[in-house]
Amino acid sequence: MKTFITSKKLLTATAFILGVAFSQGAYADTKSPNINYKQKNQKQRILQGVKSGELTFRETARLTKQQVNIQRKKKQFKSDGNFTKRERLKIHKRQNKASKNIYRKKHNDRKR
Repeated sequence: MKTFITSKKLLTATAFILGVAFSQGAYADTKSPNINYKQKNQKQRILQGVKSGELTFRETARLTKQQVNIQRKKKQFKSDGNFTKRERLKIHKRQNKASKNIYRKKHNDRKR
């Protein structure tokens, strides 16, 4: 029963943090539909990992922090109103790295 309550709290906290992080950059949407799609997909993958128990509290915290940092960088790049190809490429690289981290954390072979 305690594990269920902890999982529920973790899921709620993760959803809140990711929601706040992604809502802040919504107004500065300058030509980045692929980036936005990847962010939404990664958010869903993290939440699914929490729900299924594949991610521990620490793993979730680290993945969430990585997503928030990507969102901050994207917002910083867009702040001048010009989101260049080079900036988009940097965000894509960070997202690809985050995607690999999500996969690794969800599929690691730790004994439960």
